Amino acid sequence: MTDLFGKREPAAPLADALRPQSLDEVVGQQHLLGPGKALRLAFESGKPHSMILWGPPGSGKTTIARLMAKAFDAEFVALSAVFSGVKDIRAAMETAERALEQRGRHTILFVDEVHRFNKAQQDAFLPYVERGLITFVGATTENPSFEVNSALLSRATVYVLEPLTSEDMAVLLARTKLQIDEQAKERLIGFADGDARRFLNAVEILLNTGVEKVDGAFLEQTLAKNLRRFDKGGEQFYDQISALHKAVRGSDADAALYWMVRMLDGGADPLYIGRRLVRMAVEDIGLADPRALRITLDACETYERLGSPEGELALAEAVLYLAVAAKSNAVYEAYNAARDFISRDGTRPVPLHIRNAPTSLMKNLGYGRGYRYAHDEPDAYSAGQTYFPEGMPAVEWYKPTERGLEAHIREKLAELRNKK
Repeated sequence: MTDLFGKREPAAPLADALRPQSLDEVVGQQHLLGPGKALRLAFESGKPHSMILWGPPGSGKTTIARLMAKAFDAEFVALSAVFSGVKDIRAAMETAERALEQRGRHTILFVDEVHRFNKAQQDAFLPYVERGLITFVGATTENPSFEVNSALLSRATVYVLEPLTSEDMAVLLARTKLQIDEQAKERLIGFADGDARRFLNAVEILLNTGVEKVDGAFLEQTLAKNLRRFDKGGEQFYDQISALHKAVRGSDADAALYWMVRMLDGGADPLYIGRRLVRMAVEDIGLADPRALRITLDACETYERLGSPEGELALAEAVLYLAVAAKSNAVYEAYNAARDFISRDGTRPVPLHIRNAPTSLMKNLGYGRGYRYAHDEPDAYSAGQTYFPEGMPAVEWYKPTERGLEAHIREKLAELRNKK
């Protein structure tokens, strides 16, 4: 392919060549883009608004942002938080200013992987969003509640995108020229794991081989390394994280290590595994061995400092520790029981004797009256003093096990309850 001056241009990757040119061409996300659904209505309104597109890789975040610019006849400026800094943000804003002043065109600013920007970098967008100079569209694979600062989040609508289904992948495949038998087709769709870009890149690799029709054996041979994560019948990513979690819970150190390494070998994000290990530390070990939480957090921090492959050894250490640690889900069960009670119960007032009394008026109203300071009493325990709202039924949500540190906690709680 050549341009007007005869210079050869690189051919566009298949994923870009097949990028939808209208909403009707978008595959998947019909819960947002179908007739009468939220994002389609936003497009049809003619009034762009800032948004965060939260979804897995290859679910269409960039495509939707580009279609917004086309639908609203706006400039499209894209930044990647991986490669950009405040200087790039300022340059993008200058581009938006020129587009408005010289051509009267509004700008859609698309920020890919916005969660990788720090708070100061995210704050840099706020004045321009508030002025209306740009419509901000951020794309993230991480929960925006934790990764996008509240000021920016409050000015944007969050839309949750879903991985593409097997049916969606079949539609994408039909738009290509690849000839493939049914067995290989199912294997290829499983390989993609709901990621359209990954799927089309694999299709392009297969097309470039020049084979007339792809069968299962040829698919295995061509994509062998990347297919490892889906071997033994094509199990999916979340099946493997489930296997890792259950191996840890079942105290099988070798099986836990096997599943962790399988996931790493298949291309899983090591920090995703790290976050799941933190969850296991609090859900399945808890106060039976509180060191487990610290070890998993340290493993995540070590990986962030060292990266792969050195940092993966810290994750392996954490996996093995979790597997052999004493197990307890007492904290998990207590939390769920308390949350369930609160969701069904009314708003009970705080008892007067444990209210704070910073002013004389509050003291005169009885705030803090009768409160007994625990440190002034034997064993620093005010036996008989109540801390629950008046009239609330007696509860014992936390029931420590007899394993690990919780065995001692169990004895201590029994002693305190006897003193009551």
